[in-house]
Amino acid sequence: MENKKPTRASQSKGDSTKVQSQASSVKPKVAVKPWTPPSYLDTPNAPDGFRHRWVRIEVLGFVDTKNIQGRLRSGYELVRSDEYPQDDFPAITDGKYAGVIGHGGLVLTRVPEEIAKAREDYYAKEAGDQITAIDNDLMKEQHRGMPIDIDRQSRTTFGGKKS
Repeated sequence: MENKKPTRASQSKGDSTKVQSQASSVKPKVAVKPWTPPSYLDTPNAPDGFRHRWVRIEVLGFVDTKNIQGRLRSGYELVRSDEYPQDDFPAITDGKYAGVIGHGGLVLTRVPEEIAKAREDYYAKEAGDQITAIDNDLMKEQHRGMPIDIDRQSRTTFGGKKS
């Protein structure tokens, strides 16, 4: 039994196939936008002086009252879908947050820029205080003969020669 495979020469395209492929390859060039998965957390543009933020109202099916109430007490406001009638954002249909833009246990809120900036500054100071405390604890453990040098610089290289 011989196993005969067709040769590459015998598989050449006929003239009609060549004409078809040439005709189909002459298409107007259109800029193709790369595909990206849809985002479920798109937000409308926030009014001047405000930021929009997603806030958790439930986790694993349990209501997270502490989280949402804390944000509302600190100056956040719920964003209702009827404030943006020209857009089609997902809204919660029933319950305490009916009519509010929300998705998957999150609701959209708006917060004034001043409050958002003050909150960022507060947590930046907290993080700095924690780093200082860690450094102080580390320095208590150092020995005179082996000093600890805390170097907070980082570098990224991508190969090649260093200049």
